[in-house]
Amino acid sequence: MSLLPYLEMGRTEAGCDEAGRGCLAGPVVAAAVILPADFYHPLLNDSKQLSESKRLLLREIILQEAESYAIGICTPAEIDKLNILWASVAAMHKALQLLTLKPAHILVDGNRFKPFGKTPHTCVVKGDSKFASIAAASILAKTTRDAMMENLHEEFPVYGWNKNKGYPTQDHREGIKSYGACVHHRKSFALLPVQTRLEL
Repeated sequence: MSLLPYLEMGRTEAGCDEAGRGCLAGPVVAAAVILPADFYHPLLNDSKQLSESKRLLLREIILQEAESYAIGICTPAEIDKLNILWASVAAMHKALQLLTLKPAHILVDGNRFKPFGKTPHTCVVKGDSKFASIAAASILAKTTRDAMMENLHEEFPVYGWNKNKGYPTQDHREGIKSYGACVHHRKSFALLPVQTRLEL
């Protein structure tokens, strides 16, 4: 199924998505993208459905061809303060604030959002596999965050962030178990599974 170019023809729409909600470490990163109405690329899809090489290829195309795009970031401390859902929304708001072109409507991936000023919005469940602008936002958010986690890996290599990007993989959990949490971990998350077996 090909992605829809817009929800309503002739209207400037910004697609919004985030990356890093399910991670134990690192920021949550959101992107807002306004694409030309006639934008089309056969590879464009939800970032989770694409290989890293295809995401990076599409990232360059989106950066070149988008009418406007911006990135918003919420730190682990902001995530701990707001909770991950509202930190994700706050990151989207930051991205929208930075757009050089003001959208008439916002398309949001997911089912929860807080109004952005007076700009109307539509929440779309699995929107990154339905609308081109949301798919483009998912790619910018994911590739930006992955690069950030690879940089943080240089500082804290024991957690394997160059591979797991902060997600709760076994090697990441093992790193936390052996070395404890670091400044980039989200304190409000269960970093290690609760011990269910009694130590006799």
